[in-house]
Amino acid sequence: MSTEEKPVSAPRSLAEALRGRDDTELAALLRSRPDLVTPVPTDLTQLATRAGTRASVVRALDRLDRFTLQTAQALAVAADPAPYGELLGLLAGDEGDPAVSAALPGAVRTLREQALVWGGDDRLRLVRTARELLSPSPQHPSPTGLGPTVREATAGMSPGRIQEIVTAAGLPSTHDAVSAVAALTALFTDRERMAALLAEVPFESLEVLERLVWGPPYGQVTADPATRLRRLLDRGLLLPTAPGTVVLPREVALHLRGGRAHRTVEPVPPRVGAAATHSPRTVDATAAGQAYTALATVEELLKDWDEGGPAVLRSGGLSVRDLKRTAAALDLPEQVAAFWVELAYLSGLLASDGEADERYAATPAYDTWRERPAAERWTTLAAAWLTATRTPGLVGGRDAKDHTLSALGPGLDRSAAPEVRRRVLTLLAELPEGAAPDAGSVAERLRWERPLRATGGAAGSGPTDTGSGAGSGSGTGTGAGTGDDLRSRLARWTLTEAEMLGVTGRGALSAHGRALLGMPAPASKAQPQAERAGRAPEPAGPGDRLPVHHRPAAPPPPALTAPTSAEQAAASAAAARLLAPQLPEPLDHVLLQADLTAVAPGPLRRPLADTLGVLADVESKGGATVYRFTPGSVRRALDAGRAAADLHAFLAAHSRTPVPQPLTYLIDDVARRHGHLRVGAASAYVRCDDDAMLNEILADKRAAELGLRRLAPTVLAAQADPIGLLEGLRRMGFAPAAESAGGDVLVTRADARRTPPRTAPEPVPEGPPVPDDTLLAAAVRAVRAGDLASTAPRKAKGGEADGTGAGSGELPRTGVAETLATVQAAVLTGETLWIGYVNAEGAASQRVIAPVRVEGGFVTAYDHTADAVRTYPLHRITGVAELADDEN
Repeated sequence: MSTEEKPVSAPRSLAEALRGRDDTELAALLRSRPDLVTPVPTDLTQLATRAGTRASVVRALDRLDRFTLQTAQALAVAADPAPYGELLGLLAGDEGDPAVSAALPGAVRTLREQALVWGGDDRLRLVRTARELLSPSPQHPSPTGLGPTVREATAGMSPGRIQEIVTAAGLPSTHDAVSAVAALTALFTDRERMAALLAEVPFESLEVLERLVWGPPYGQVTADPATRLRRLLDRGLLLPTAPGTVVLPREVALHLRGGRAHRTVEPVPPRVGAAATHSPRTVDATAAGQAYTALATVEELLKDWDEGGPAVLRSGGLSVRDLKRTAAALDLPEQVAAFWVELAYLSGLLASDGEADERYAATPAYDTWRERPAAERWTTLAAAWLTATRTPGLVGGRDAKDHTLSALGPGLDRSAAPEVRRRVLTLLAELPEGAAPDAGSVAERLRWERPLRATGGAAGSGPTDTGSGAGSGSGTGTGAGTGDDLRSRLARWTLTEAEMLGVTGRGALSAHGRALLGMPAPASKAQPQAERAGRAPEPAGPGDRLPVHHRPAAPPPPALTAPTSAEQAAASAAAARLLAPQLPEPLDHVLLQADLTAVAPGPLRRPLADTLGVLADVESKGGATVYRFTPGSVRRALDAGRAAADLHAFLAAHSRTPVPQPLTYLIDDVARRHGHLRVGAASAYVRCDDDAMLNEILADKRAAELGLRRLAPTVLAAQADPIGLLEGLRRMGFAPAAESAGGDVLVTRADARRTPPRTAPEPVPEGPPVPDDTLLAAAVRAVRAGDLASTAPRKAKGGEADGTGAGSGELPRTGVAETLATVQAAVLTGETLWIGYVNAEGAASQRVIAPVRVEGGFVTAYDHTADAVRTYPLHRITGVAELADDEN
């Protein structure tokens, strides 16, 4: 007779269920629940224990999609264990639902993979902690709106009262309360007998049940209930749980619901709708224009802060007044200005200088960033935004202590931000090319993928009896959450910020935005070929052109893990290659006008832009930038060390039009007066070879605040400091120059203030980081080795297997001579031993080893527990025992 395979017995615990998984499945579990691998469990029993802890289960439940969570909630109110058919009935109802039937296998598979459910389809078990969290109770009502079972509701009821209910329900009396409760439960779960029982109940009593059926199931009654409530109480259709409180039993509610645990079941994720559609070329061009504007805005911001930006608040961050000043300088709303300030900080271009009088300024990385090509500068900003946990949209809001959240300050990190940003952009990528999404449908999709867990009871109240028997009640749906939760707000901010940054154009994802996500080109580019081959084009999205109930079940959302540095670098390079041709080429010329303005018809090359930014003031921005020359701007260039001849040569070399005569006169006039007055530090002084000019200054009423007095025919002393004196004289219309202690003119250059080297802020992770493949493989090997050590059966003294796992009892104890003899014998026979070992710190452990060599008081062996070759001193081994032979 041929041998037959042994039937696989059903697992008796989660640990046994995990023991039946292969290495790939264990690695998938550790990847999806990274908190289980920190630190690495010693064996599968410890892994199962850790997977059942409250914190870990809560974290796992929070990451389930709505239908999978509804499946877990249905299991929490089902029998324990529950067959697959019962679970399907709770979700699909008595009439059935094809969409639920199609999606349920995937939901159960996800729960199994997450180690939240174990057992075969005939005995599905929700882990105990998850059942406790999701099961209904008076303190924590279930999102299903169901109440306790008949057995739970009658636990404290007297046997006599139970018998009265059984008799009133038309059942024969029993000899004990247990059988009476069982008979009542059987009645309530029998569809035909239950329908007959409800047919005897008056309509006004059924109204009370209808108000309670979808939850909450609890209600208040008076000491003398009305007749319509008394009929329900007598038949057990309502059961008292406390004085003045009644509950609708779970079995009765399920019958009234048609077997459904949820009022609304959502097996298919809501579609992301398109609000508008544009041509891909228009989208890419618009996004490129926004990207160029983003670069110009960041440069303008940091240029404004080059000589030292705003002071850092004592509590950290930017003050409201400084944010308003920055917004005015950028000509932007404050919330938008906060975004650009935060983006520069996230990219490592802006930081505090760390001085005693701490101020914000550009970092040395800003100088390197400015010299890179425009497309690469943009990818630096976009990649930093995509992965950042800091959330500029929170600026101006309040924290838990009712303090205002400031830009660059603490309290802006939200660990969910990177995941939401990437997921929103991924949803945009799934739309047809050029399609801009409907923001509401994006938020609804995100709420389906990560629904909010219920934190309290459903709204409404149960039946209330005031003597007249009037009752009221209301129910809720599936606990989908509100439309203003954090993820919805993050989604809205993502759509807005992506448009400002140039990741999207007119709301649709651009080609370089798609590349930034590391996604391939859309498949729609190949669609015309399919149409030419005679094939119909595919629907635009899952389930398009199909009725809701016949759409294929959508797979769960992919796990959005942060890309590695190499992957992000490759994605950024691809995005830069696509963006570069869309950006305008920098120009090396301007158009000088007779009204003392210069027009830059596009972006200027770096040296030209820097010099022109010192020589002139920006009057307007847009497709073309208009610069205006003023006496103050020319003086600024002269202060920076430029001579009048240099300025004339510069303008002649970079203007496509002749240099206007008024501009030439302006430069010469300012240069002639520049430096005629000299201001130095005494406290401060003014010196000039023309004593008539000094007389003019002393006679000016505006000079009174400077506290001037004559020390010599060519020298005036001032009570103001040198900087104040310079600014005061310039307000009076003079062009003084600062000089050093040696009498030389001080040249003041722009772009001089930089912070010490600073790194960009690190994102704040939501939990333990997702382990990489190398760590997962090592963790699985360690868990397997530890499990082998803890479960390997050992031999008893007589040589027979005693069925006891090596890790289940105390450490083995043998004498020194017996230990040495057993180890030496194992070296010759190649057997595996179970040893007890105490390390140098005094910590005891059990190990399974295969001895290789014994010499000098040390045992060299392959340690199955550590999956490595180790050497153990013999005097630290407490004892040895042989392992039973493997019967397989």
